[in-house]
Amino acid sequence: MRTLVAGLLTALALQSALAAQLPEVTVYKDPDCGCCTEWVKHLQDAGFKVRQIDTRNLPGERERLGVPPTLASCHTAQVGGYLVEGHVPASAVKKLLAEKPAVRGLTIPGMPASAPGMGPHVAGTLKVYTLPKAGEPSRIYSVE
Repeated sequence: MRTLVAGLLTALALQSALAAQLPEVTVYKDPDCGCCTEWVKHLQDAGFKVRQIDTRNLPGERERLGVPPTLASCHTAQVGGYLVEGHVPASAVKKLLAEKPAVRGLTIPGMPASAPGMGPHVAGTLKVYTLPKAGEPSRIYSVE
């Protein structure tokens, strides 16, 4: 029993240390959107601290942040100097933050049924795209 408790305490300490290293995520979302709320929970479960900003003007926020309409989804986030548009898995966000590629951010356009916050995930079904810098094409960043 003592070994189990020590193991659990070690795991909690490690999880807390990892969460402290992750930057805060600011999410712009419609206050009535349930799938956006579920995506926020997905990020929190992955160790991110999330600040939610409810707005009825998501198109205006996307325009202000420079998200092209063709790559838009139902919520927009900022984390570590990057944009994250839509139901991008936390694993892809962590990869982005670790690799620091020369892109503006990541997106999963639309609202795919197997994306975090939308329903059960089926491995290998989600294509995460880059949000390119001006004049560059979007490309597949990862398949989740």
